[in-house]
Amino acid sequence: MKTILFSAGLLGLTACATTVPSQTTAINPASAQEAVSAPVAPKVVELGGMTNEAAAQRLYQALLNANYLATLVSPTKVAVQFGNNQFLLEPSINSAGIDRILMNRFYAVHPQLQASPELLVVIGTLNQNLNFAKFVLLDQGAVIQVQGVVTFAERVEIEELRRFMLWTNNGLAQVAQSLPEGVDQLIRPIPLIPQMVPVKP
Repeated sequence: MKTILFSAGLLGLTACATTVPSQTTAINPASAQEAVSAPVAPKVVELGGMTNEAAAQRLYQALLNANYLATLVSPTKVAVQFGNNQFLLEPSINSAGIDRILMNRFYAVHPQLQASPELLVVIGTLNQNLNFAKFVLLDQGAVIQVQGVVTFAERVEIEELRRFMLWTNNGLAQVAQSLPEGVDQLIRPIPLIPQMVPVKP
């Protein structure tokens, strides 16, 4: 199993190196005029010198402006939808050193699996063989936290965040494929963003 997990880690690490070739298209002058007045999604978010609360608020606004589904779940934490998955982003601003954004995913563990020695072995093996994230058991094994860290100095690119989330997604997908059949029924993602309930007319 260790060999499978190690291979999964290597695949996850290289997954986001693929790029899509750019295409050149002709620009219609009328549509170009419309584009000038449209809001421009932020490419860089300035977070240097802020409190963690102010940084979370600015990150939240930048993600919204870049067309991500996001919500503030606490004064210092932003939940964001990325594909079919959700991340919890937590800025940690250090005026005297390196700034960080902690990126977390959480999974609920079925009671049948919580106290099992096998779960401890799997978590230990993942931490030993993979380097795209840290795996931690919380609440006496009821929750698995998957945590990665983006480091930067004062400003961070939205594209850098996107690539990091993609890299983590790909790594976790490879891990899921290496686990025994049926484990996906015992370990489920914990939703961070409440589902929108349609309003009846």
